Amino acid sequence: MDEEIVEKISTGIEGLDEMLNGGVPKGHVFTVLGTFGTGKTTLALQYIWEGVKSGDKCIFISLEEEKDEIIRTGRSYGWDFEPYINEGKIVIEKLSPADADATINKLKSDLPEFIKDFGADRIVIDSVSLLNMLSDKPREKRERLFELSQMVKQEKATTLLTAEVKDDNPTSSRDGLVEYTADGVIVLRYDQSHNKEVQMSIQVIKMRRIEHSRKIKPYEITNRGLNVQTAGEVF
Repeated sequence: MDEEIVEKISTGIEGLDEMLNGGVPKGHVFTVLGTFGTGKTTLALQYIWEGVKSGDKCIFISLEEEKDEIIRTGRSYGWDFEPYINEGKIVIEKLSPADADATINKLKSDLPEFIKDFGADRIVIDSVSLLNMLSDKPREKRERLFELSQMVKQEKATTLLTAEVKDDNPTSSRDGLVEYTADGVIVLRYDQSHNKEVQMSIQVIKMRRIEHSRKIKPYEITNRGLNVQTAGEVF
């Protein structure tokens, strides 16, 4: 397909948008992989913040942090979500992975109807790694992720899924599933050199339907969110 006719939306991170030649294709399901401390949730909040500023209706589903904690985290970067919550432009929902049956039922039954009624343009689920931990059966995990991806695609919401990576492979999710169901994969990682200096890097592994950079670029987490240095090189 000709890339010029693909509608894109901004991630809210200028350098990442540059790597994507303008942003993420509208309606895509893409995943952000990384170990703890690499800024997956920060990137997800930055993506949602860009959405509400642009007039998009957004849903942020967390399986880790409570709603108040997410709001405080956003505020620490200068992103005040509360006025948008009060205006009905964003919904932040915490699901409990401890209650497996209730969580799965909400995702299967309640979420599709809610997305449609709410008219969501952007969705974040943070993180699908915890969702997958609700089952020990690989087939059930695959089916659940596929159903989730298909459901949000049917509603044409551009969806970001965060996921943890394997300890021995920073470019693969823990169960190796989400990257196969997603349209795009972005990897965050940090490397520690012999002099103990830590460098964080970002790479777009895949993004269907568009040309994009596959170069590994450095980034930092500032008090305004992620800053990707596209002119820099990883050392």
